[in-house]
Amino acid sequence: MSLTSIRLIWFRELRDQLRDRRTIFSIAILPLVLYPLMGMVFLQVAQFLQEHPTTVCLIGARELSTEPALLEGGSFAAEFCPPEESVLLDVTLCSVRLGEGETYAERASAAIRGGPYDAVVVFPPGFSERLSAFRDHVRSHADGGGVAAADLAARIPSPEIFVNLADDKSRMARDRLERVVQRWREGIVRETLRDRQFPIEALEPFRVGATDVSEESLRRAAVWSKLLPFVVLIWALTGAFYPAIDLCAGEKERGTLETLLCSPALRSEIVWGKLLTVTTFSTVTALLNLFSLALTGLLLFGRLSGMGQMGARVELGPPPLWAFFWLLLTIVPIAALFSGLALAVASFARSSKEGQYYLMPLMLIMLPLMTLPMLPAVELNLGFSVLPVAGVMLWLRALIEGEYLSAARYALPVIGVTAACCWLAIRWAERQFQSEEVLFRESERCGPQLWLRHLMRDRQDTPTAALGFGCGLLILMLTFFASVPAAVPRDWSAMAGRVVFMQIALIAAPAVLSALLLTRRPRRSLLLQTAPRGSGLAAVALALALHPWVLVLGTSIRRIYPLGEETLRALEPLVAALSQAPFWQVLLVVAVVPAVCEELAFRGLILTGLRRLGSNTAAILISSLFFGLTHGMLQQSLAAMLVGMLIGLIAVQTGSLWPCILFHATHNGLALGAARLGEYVRSQGGWQWLTYHTFGPLGDELHYRWPVLLASLMLSLLLIVWFRTMPRLDRGHCETVSGCRG
Repeated sequence: MSLTSIRLIWFRELRDQLRDRRTIFSIAILPLVLYPLMGMVFLQVAQFLQEHPTTVCLIGARELSTEPALLEGGSFAAEFCPPEESVLLDVTLCSVRLGEGETYAERASAAIRGGPYDAVVVFPPGFSERLSAFRDHVRSHADGGGVAAADLAARIPSPEIFVNLADDKSRMARDRLERVVQRWREGIVRETLRDRQFPIEALEPFRVGATDVSEESLRRAAVWSKLLPFVVLIWALTGAFYPAIDLCAGEKERGTLETLLCSPALRSEIVWGKLLTVTTFSTVTALLNLFSLALTGLLLFGRLSGMGQMGARVELGPPPLWAFFWLLLTIVPIAALFSGLALAVASFARSSKEGQYYLMPLMLIMLPLMTLPMLPAVELNLGFSVLPVAGVMLWLRALIEGEYLSAARYALPVIGVTAACCWLAIRWAERQFQSEEVLFRESERCGPQLWLRHLMRDRQDTPTAALGFGCGLLILMLTFFASVPAAVPRDWSAMAGRVVFMQIALIAAPAVLSALLLTRRPRRSLLLQTAPRGSGLAAVALALALHPWVLVLGTSIRRIYPLGEETLRALEPLVAALSQAPFWQVLLVVAVVPAVCEELAFRGLILTGLRRLGSNTAAILISSLFFGLTHGMLQQSLAAMLVGMLIGLIAVQTGSLWPCILFHATHNGLALGAARLGEYVRSQGGWQWLTYHTFGPLGDELHYRWPVLLASLMLSLLLIVWFRTMPRLDRGHCETVSGCRG
């Protein structure tokens, strides 16, 4: 690639974008104006942000004669309701006579929903008399009353607070009333025990104090560490959208893309020039938003600090200065990641409007990754550090909060994952611009009838990439909606029926029906062809050789992402059912049936269709992602994705599904038999130099020692190399002009 060509294309695209007033407004003007406008609106509205009193109706309060008195002059006593709370409770004493068959709940509901009250407190008839009788009994018995006192206490009718939890003012009234009644009840206890010369200090032998040892700057950093990275990343993503659409779909509409492609510049140089342009605008958008937010925050909190009591309640303060340094350090790689993704997705679009539709799912995918680090229970660890985008936000959160040791510990996985994602996004964008089919797609009429006619009339020998991708999404939807409402099976028969139904009806059936109805050669579409000689035996041997490392992988994943208590309780019936059932039935239902059904779907139709993208590597990765997501738990999904990549390699190299089924069935059978094999080896003795056992959350776990692991690794590598070097039979190959790559 020529750096001069890249620089010329970069500057050309920058000039074209800067001539567009919409670009200038969305990138430069909007960030500088948005936050000051929000600050002005907040200052105007803040004058009216004060707590309003809530109206409370007290029914039966006139009959209260118990000391200490709850009411003084028609309002709560200052002993139980301090003046700052008393002004927020507007108390009205109500006299209610119930009609025949009417209840206090009905009258209170009518008073709250249709009347002026936010809450109703009912002291039932006989409450005061029974409470007085109980107190007299306690005073007259030195032993505390024994069973008689407990019996009298049980006969006291309970006061009840009626509220409407759908209304905010009603909820606030409930909270205030509960505090007042709690203080009054404690006052009654003190008065009762004081009459018996009981030391009041015995009720509270000590008090618990709370002292905040944090500094004000650290408290502010804890708040801004969640907000600032989210603002920067969301605007970096948004800032990449419009330039990416204009540089791809916009140029298609204007007819200038063909001129650029006819220039002496290489396709890769064109992609890098456009990528630098989108990255520039993404970075500038995020920086301007950060600058505007910081400036507005400094002015706003300075103004609030001089607004008397309201300023005293504001504890946020301006963001710490060191936060901006860490944000500036990470904004460029994040902007490059978002720009590569936006450029690759926007290249599909034929118009700017269509580009907006295509980029919306990218926003929906990124939002959960951006909001996850803002949850209080999420912290930086190895499991979260390898999540794209979320790991960067947690890393920034640790740096802003001053946790430099934790940030340094996980810097390598965060930086490595981010760099790998950037490289993949850029490679994807380059591949998109290498495909003439992507760049010069013609406009098509769309409609349900035309679409169905196209599917049936224009069927091809093997599935298209769209059919493979659509089948994967359909399987994910079916398995999700079938697994969420279903109860956990309690016995083996229920578990076996559920597994067989889901595998056949929800995984295999969509793939087989799609191959039969939407392709001309179903057998080739599902890779149901003769396998090369020896490949089936090699697949079984590879599954056996990899088994020790599969156990290591599972243990490592559970260590990074430990199983929760609720998950362990839910798995207990499944583990019990598997241990009690005959082993041959377990192998048939849990090993063989999934091996056949899942391979028909994921390495059959889906992988064959995705190979039409032009890259075997991309097809294997995407099909493995679908394969992993169909497993219920995160721990299973991660392991299944990695194993699915290896099975995808076998499918591509052999051109047949049979070695994949044999590998899958052997792998599942070994996983099921690991616990029973461990019990047998432990009972036999003499094998301690090869294996050892630990007690895990799901029972005994089998582990292999380093000689077995070393031999397993060497044999696995030899078998993988054998699969890689065997002649590719090109069955079910990707039918593109350029052929399969990677």
